[in-house]
Amino acid sequence: MIKIAVPKGRLFEESVGLLSSAGILPEKPSEGRKLTLELGDVALFLVKPFDVPVYVENGVADLGICGYDVYLERKPEVYRILDLGIGLCRISVAGKPESEEKYFSSGHLKVATKYPNIAKDFFTRKGVKADILVLSGSVELAPVIGLSDFILDLVQTGRTLRENGLVEIEEVGSSTAWLICNRASFRNKADRVRDVIERLSEKAGRTL
Repeated sequence: MIKIAVPKGRLFEESVGLLSSAGILPEKPSEGRKLTLELGDVALFLVKPFDVPVYVENGVADLGICGYDVYLERKPEVYRILDLGIGLCRISVAGKPESEEKYFSSGHLKVATKYPNIAKDFFTRKGVKADILVLSGSVELAPVIGLSDFILDLVQTGRTLRENGLVEIEEVGSSTAWLICNRASFRNKADRVRDVIERLSEKAGRTL
């Protein structure tokens, strides 16, 4: 049996849709309260997106579908195998419209984010001193109430930013979902892992 960690929430539908259309799953499951599913010879673990690389790195799951943003933040000891081309988002810095001038002229910023490692690396490369405030959710609130000057977060449509009176100021990078693999599983389950990779590669229109 091959064990795959898939992210709950935003990426779930696209992830299981890709797995089922590639013939890896015999059917497309729905997201419910059950956190483990056995479908044919595949065990699915439904976990929070930030936890996918933890399950894979520790060998509980052989494979995982992981946003590149999570991979960059976690820096897990896994093999990053294949860009699946789903879940396209931007990693961006955002703030109030009137704060844009401060962003480009100030050498010291206060930034709220769920991605402290990405933020630290980004602002270090820019040569800007940034106080990083780590939040687990609703980061858009931080500049609205004055907790921070800016946020660094994942942006898909920009609707949440607009609804909170914020604008994108600078794009840090882009993020799509990747297939990641446990290093031991890559050796010990080589044939099965290779089959999954080839099926997904063909479906996602990628070349190995």
